[in-house]
Amino acid sequence: MALSKQKKQEVLNLYSEWVTKGQAFIMVEYTGVSMKQLDAIRTKLRETGAEFHIMKNTFARKVFTEQGFSIPADMMVNSTAVAIAFSDAAATAKALTETTAKMEAIKIKGGFLGNQALSVSQVKALAELPPLPVVRAQLLGTLQAPASKLVRTLAEPARSVAYVIQAKYNN
Repeated sequence: MALSKQKKQEVLNLYSEWVTKGQAFIMVEYTGVSMKQLDAIRTKLRETGAEFHIMKNTFARKVFTEQGFSIPADMMVNSTAVAIAFSDAAATAKALTETTAKMEAIKIKGGFLGNQALSVSQVKALAELPPLPVVRAQLLGTLQAPASKLVRTLAEPARSVAYVIQAKYNN
């Protein structure tokens, strides 16, 4: 059934909203996948703050191009569904790869991180990164390490003097 011009514009506007708000996009081919499997993927991705939508290739290509994305030729062929990461790209990629690992019909085509195109191997590498809270904790630990070492170094002379005085009066 053909879409009316108004309906097409509504779909394009919805796609544009997703592309504008999304931080990362992972394209997958879903030919031969049941609705139950698609629902399982959607449920898992919602847990990470992401969404999973089936997109019409011509509309998706138009919207991504309008937003300044350079789309590889093989990314928008056959059936296309898109995992859209709104907050944590690594967690979305990990949830998608874990959920679809046993689904032979799902094939990752690639994706985008920001406006940068990602290959299939780069999407898999993104999935292996730790989640955002873990990265933040690691960064915070790295930033705090020099300050805590400085505090220990500054406190050491006073501590040494205290030990000497304590040793003198305990004897």
